[in-house]
Amino acid sequence: MAAISFFGDLLQTISERGRDLIGIGRGDLGSRASAGDLVKLCEDLISRRGEASGVALARLILDRYASFGLAERHAFLRAIALDFDADHAAVDEAIAAYRAAPSRARLGSLHEAAEPRSQELIRRLNLARGGTLSLVRMREDLFDLRRALRAGDEADPALMDAVDSLDCDFEHLFASWFNRGFLVLRHIDWTTPAHILEKIIRYEAVHAISGWDDLRARIEPPDRRCFAFFHPALADEPLIFVEVALTGEIASAIAPILSQERKPLQPHAATTAVFYSISNCQKGLAGVTFGNFLIKQVVEDLTREVPTLKTFVTLSPVPGFAAWLARERRADSPQGLLPEDVETLRALDDPNWPADKARAETVRRALIPAAAAYFLRAKNERGRPLDPVARFHLGNGARLDRINFLGDTSKKGLAQSHGLMVNYLYDLAAIERNHETYANLGTVVAAPAVTRELRAKLPPPRAVVLAEA
Repeated sequence: MAAISFFGDLLQTISERGRDLIGIGRGDLGSRASAGDLVKLCEDLISRRGEASGVALARLILDRYASFGLAERHAFLRAIALDFDADHAAVDEAIAAYRAAPSRARLGSLHEAAEPRSQELIRRLNLARGGTLSLVRMREDLFDLRRALRAGDEADPALMDAVDSLDCDFEHLFASWFNRGFLVLRHIDWTTPAHILEKIIRYEAVHAISGWDDLRARIEPPDRRCFAFFHPALADEPLIFVEVALTGEIASAIAPILSQERKPLQPHAATTAVFYSISNCQKGLAGVTFGNFLIKQVVEDLTREVPTLKTFVTLSPVPGFAAWLARERRADSPQGLLPEDVETLRALDDPNWPADKARAETVRRALIPAAAAYFLRAKNERGRPLDPVARFHLGNGARLDRINFLGDTSKKGLAQSHGLMVNYLYDLAAIERNHETYANLGTVVAAPAVTRELRAKLPPPRAVVLAEA
């Protein structure tokens, strides 16, 4: 971290000296600057050749952008998307030159001509101290703009295309900057600095952490672990983290894991590592994959630390199940339910159904087969499972191992999945084979206990059952 601090201080020195070169002080723009003024500075930034002045100007642009309200930020991003495109005339010339005499050099010229100017702008803004985090936050604003444009009554196809292209520029560059080789895995425990622990509480996206006592119960006991990926440019900002319970068996419910009254297990007695929460922390890095690297690295570290561990599983939520089931129950020709299941599942309309043991058992007999249909048959427009958590773990080579009835009876769990949770098994000897089967064929690798639950009399699956919600 000392090297990171030195580099940051060096950039700050360059920026301070560069501000003299561009003749603009920190307060010169003040509240007078508009989104249009900032766009002009961006034009200036990508036309400059001096490093010192470029660093200073990049910091000035990012500082002023951060002071904007949301409407001004959206105006700035719209202008960048529309005005910082590639030079289409240069692209045409490069295409003509390549067709006239194909060569590697002319193909390189075509590639250079086809790159939008917005990519070079993003690169230069990243030179500023703290630029990477500022750009991650900027992409979050871009997501807001995209949602607003799609929700608008009068869609502008050209603007939508430009904004989507700008987002692709961010994702393309972030994929390089946040390459696995730059990521650092850190063990999060009670000695971790408080400002990082506070972010773990804030960023937890699966099972909310109620406060410091709750956090301590998740990371301090000897049978609990937490690991996070960090990037040198975002030294105090976790990118993604995973919470792990060391147990003697595969867990089927979340409440015993989160209970502060439980008796901790000594690590040497544990045979199973349960990954019960994986949270992405930076919304602006959506589309940049960290999770598969995180799980593999944590498995390696845990295996070295606790040799008795033989089984690695998740205890995962099923965030899309309730919405899918509601559509199935309303459908004239459901794909995952038999008529008698539709009738049985009317019991779900009573919010107190889990408290009635007899009714809950009746629901279970219809709900588990419906869940099997959801995982094994319901696909998005790309032919992949509807459930985003399933896509993540299956894509990493895990196997759908168990469907757990009433595994999460919290308000959130009942709302998103009627209490269902699932275990994805990471069998180290089968991960690569499972990944290839899923990647090449789209096959959901599932345990026999899951496939047996699928109703035999369901109609033939459609090519695309449902577009992704």
